[in-house]
Amino acid sequence: MKIDDPAVEFRHDITVELVRSSASDSDVVFAARVSTVGEQSLEDVDADPQRSSGLINYLMRDRHGSPFEHNSMTFFVHAPIFVWREHMRHRIASYNEESGRYRELLPVFYIPDADRPIIQSGKPGAYEFHQGSPEQSLLVDSSMRESCRQAYASYQEMLSAGVAREVARMVLPVTIYSSAYVTLNARSLMNFLSLRRKVDGSHFPSYPQREIEMVAEHYEAYFEKLMPLTHAAFIAHGRVAP
Repeated sequence: MKIDDPAVEFRHDITVELVRSSASDSDVVFAARVSTVGEQSLEDVDADPQRSSGLINYLMRDRHGSPFEHNSMTFFVHAPIFVWREHMRHRIASYNEESGRYRELLPVFYIPDADRPIIQSGKPGAYEFHQGSPEQSLLVDSSMRESCRQAYASYQEMLSAGVAREVARMVLPVTIYSSAYVTLNARSLMNFLSLRRKVDGSHFPSYPQREIEMVAEHYEAYFEKLMPLTHAAFIAHGRVAP
């Protein structure tokens, strides 16, 4: 493969697809009510959660977290490996990722788009990012494209020579895309969102890397649709996970 092989693809986005879910506001209600009414809580399994918005708000406000765990959301996420390394620090989800040991990885790489801030200032934990000059943006773009093309050419060369996939993959950069299933419940998701989105009004400000924030934005859009009352309570109480 030549270094300028057009088969190498560069992308600026991250994709998240909701594969399946068993998640609704009523799941929170029946799980919470078992503590006071026991088996009668079964009557709330299919009840209209709108009648219990006050209960959900109370649970969120006082951080009674376990009722928010009785649901499940499974996502299929396609993101660069450096994003996965941050994502998998959240040990509150289940992951199954494609393996470079068992399949030949596709030549799809992430590069920042022109609007992505690339200049860093401030101190650890509270960095600020700013737009770079046209020359800096061009350097980032051209350097990453050249590096990724060269790395994938070397990867292909080793595979063609009979080198094992698990060895050949070592030459690839962390900008290459990987895909995985991610399964978690609403409580875990709110923990993720509280740390991986920078949103005005958050009780505890967060300063995530932009690319993992892109994942969080997708997750939150699905969360709001599936569990609108729970999401509203999460927002109302400063985006603090219960």
